[in-house]
Amino acid sequence: MADRVTVIGWDGSPLPGAATAALSAATLVAGAAHHLALPEVPEGAERIRLGSVDLAARRIAGHRGSAVVLADGDPGFFGVVRTLRAPEHGLEVEVVPAVSAVATAFARAGMPWDDAQIVVAHPRTLRRAVNVCRSHHKVAVLTSPGAGPAELALLLEGVHRTFVICEELGTDRERVTVLTSEKAADHTWRDPNVVIVIGGGPDATATAAWFAGREPAHPQGIRGWALPSEAYREAGATGMRESGEGESPNLRAAQLAILGPRTGDLVWDIGCGSGALAVEAARFGAAVLAVDADPGACSRTDAAARAFGVPLHIVCGRAPHVLERLPEPDVVRIGGGGVPVVRAVMDRRPERIVTHASTRDEAEAVGAALTGNGYTVACSLLQSVDLDTEVWTERERSVVFLLSARRSDVAP
Repeated sequence: MADRVTVIGWDGSPLPGAATAALSAATLVAGAAHHLALPEVPEGAERIRLGSVDLAARRIAGHRGSAVVLADGDPGFFGVVRTLRAPEHGLEVEVVPAVSAVATAFARAGMPWDDAQIVVAHPRTLRRAVNVCRSHHKVAVLTSPGAGPAELALLLEGVHRTFVICEELGTDRERVTVLTSEKAADHTWRDPNVVIVIGGGPDATATAAWFAGREPAHPQGIRGWALPSEAYREAGATGMRESGEGESPNLRAAQLAILGPRTGDLVWDIGCGSGALAVEAARFGAAVLAVDADPGACSRTDAAARAFGVPLHIVCGRAPHVLERLPEPDVVRIGGGGVPVVRAVMDRRPERIVTHASTRDEAEAVGAALTGNGYTVACSLLQSVDLDTEVWTERERSVVFLLSARRSDVAP
């Protein structure tokens, strides 16, 4: 094992004394080509071009002497420190950090970033990174080849955002470009770059913020989930209708519990009605496409989203035909449309599907459509009784069949 391993962050500024001292004593130096070209790298040191950090870690583990790893920005922030410290390598490291690429990007943009979401986009995580850009007001995306500004823009088609693209930060080729997302796909961008994505509703950061990231939306002090219609009206959502059988808070709570919407997910809410489920899924941090053929439902959903300060993409159109052009969902709630919509949704292979039926015959038909094709189906009969607590008499009763389908290749 190397006698000493020092990880040095580089942000284009002169290296501090601790970094130059470690480099002068190094017998092995790993880094990108522009790191290995730094004048502080000793001529006699073994040099490793840093491609796979795992391979470099194995070389360092077998080296006798002092090793230095050079990395851009803060190497402890989505950087090489995590891989080097992995148990399989057994390396203990000292870190000399620099300013992170995210901090530098926001500094170049002249913007605060304690309210920003930060994601890493690789080809395998690009879709989830895009969903965060759909659902949050301010996102910094650390890109990679094949998952850069152009790819982000293509997957955000139809969703307007402002991009601040920071290329090759800290070098003499540094460039900062501000443009709308629909124009980003028309350019070729240099790596490495950081993309700041702005838009998607109001800035939800409190004046006296006390934690980093986007604060959950609790307008006017409203707490809780599966809120009744009056809570939406109190928050300023005009035109909210009374909860019907498919809109009851208890059914909505059960549907949300099954779907488990989370940051990075894309939720389809088909037959969004009042918009209550779409809004509450967005409050969990998920990106949401709310779909309804009724313009009035789309208007109510838009009002609810504005009242709660969450971004929703509302699609007015009739399922199943309108679903063909929508991006891939992670979980889907079907509020109407019956078997044809269920089959169209299953063709898109979401992880979970939840819907409801008013009668047993309808439940059996929908359940039969959900069964098979790699899905496990469950059905429950939900009965809720709303009581008037002043006289303890029944005020309202709701009975509904709740159906859910989970893709069998996904863990429960």
